[in-house]
Amino acid sequence: MKICVVGVGYVGLVTGACLAEAGNTVICVDKDADRIAGLKKGIIPIHEPGLSEIVRHNQEMNRLSFTTDLKDGVDNSLIVFLAVGTPTGKDGSPDVSAINSVAGKIAESLSEYRIIVTKSTVPVGTHQKVTDIIRSKTKVSFDYVSNPEFLKEGAAVEDFMSPDRIIIGTTNPDARQTMKQLYSPFMRKSSRVLYMDATSAEMTKYAANIMLATRISFINEIAELCEKLGADVEQVRQGMGSDSRIGSSFLFPGVGFGGSCLPKDIRAIIHKGSELGVDMTIAKAVQQVNSHSMNRFAERITAYFDGKEEETTLAAWGLAFKAKTDDVRESPAIYCIKKLLDCGMSIRAYDPEAASTGATALDGRIETFANGYEALEGADALIIFTDWQEFRNPDFETVTAKLKKPVIFDGRNLYDPVFMKSAGVEYHSIGR
Repeated sequence: MKICVVGVGYVGLVTGACLAEAGNTVICVDKDADRIAGLKKGIIPIHEPGLSEIVRHNQEMNRLSFTTDLKDGVDNSLIVFLAVGTPTGKDGSPDVSAINSVAGKIAESLSEYRIIVTKSTVPVGTHQKVTDIIRSKTKVSFDYVSNPEFLKEGAAVEDFMSPDRIIIGTTNPDARQTMKQLYSPFMRKSSRVLYMDATSAEMTKYAANIMLATRISFINEIAELCEKLGADVEQVRQGMGSDSRIGSSFLFPGVGFGGSCLPKDIRAIIHKGSELGVDMTIAKAVQQVNSHSMNRFAERITAYFDGKEEETTLAAWGLAFKAKTDDVRESPAIYCIKKLLDCGMSIRAYDPEAASTGATALDGRIETFANGYEALEGADALIIFTDWQEFRNPDFETVTAKLKKPVIFDGRNLYDPVFMKSAGVEYHSIGR
């Protein structure tokens, strides 16, 4: 099929590349001329495992191209995906101005039937607004489909190629059939396509993300109680997760969640509930607990060095909000480090991919290093913020030798407390 993807951020670029990998001809469109010029040269603007390889391969095979010309993309495609950003507005609601703007421009470009598909996370009801915008500007027939993405940063390519489910939100049988055909290469083993109306599809995306965030905040709240009672949250987590009704996913205690999706979607659902007179009590509690989790971790560190803040240098491992990405948007690491810096502490940081973006987010107030062990030199303690694989089994002899004092604050519970004690490390973790 011939596809146009508007927006080449995380969602758009992964969507375009993976659809091209399945044999489709894909045109990716973005108004950022510098980003498009870089992509034409094979410069991938984000870190996502496996993405650069499939982008370059499909460029070489002439199945994937990049342009700033929206009309060219619309003219030469049957299906047009909207994958532009919907950042949080001042009132907490998603800013859909980019979606509305692109919809209007697509309408002006329509010369024959097209299927308009929204991948971006948008407020419930956006399908009607986009439909109205297009209908107000053209008499050319089109179908609208809500097709929310469920991609995890750091595993987005894998998620797209082997999805848990594909949601197709439209009541038009012909549009459903076309979308089913488009996704059939990713459904070879079994069909995991769910069909529903567009409103329900939009709501499903929010409901899923709020549930995931709820599980994280719940286990973090349990972890705090475990500390007070002398229980081990890791054992509690395993006991809970072994219940088939609960499962083990997203039950890992830590410093809190971040990224471009969960915090934004919680704010959006709270705002939508407020508009409709629904209090969204659980979503508000999830938001509150997450904020508390980040603050509590930072305060444990500042309390430990109370009165010596301006004399304290800390090594930080991890700046990205999670492993396998360079994304620092709403990262708990950035949040906590700002608090530590504001107390007068100095930070020596290392992240395999997010050193540059992290330093920028912190206005250059930290010193970054190309090696995790270099960041430890002369530090008073090591802080673990991100669960990168290389942090899971470091050389602890080197770690303790480089630190002034063998102290570790672990915001991801990567290590065994018994082993840490035998290694002579003063170990502070979550819920244990």
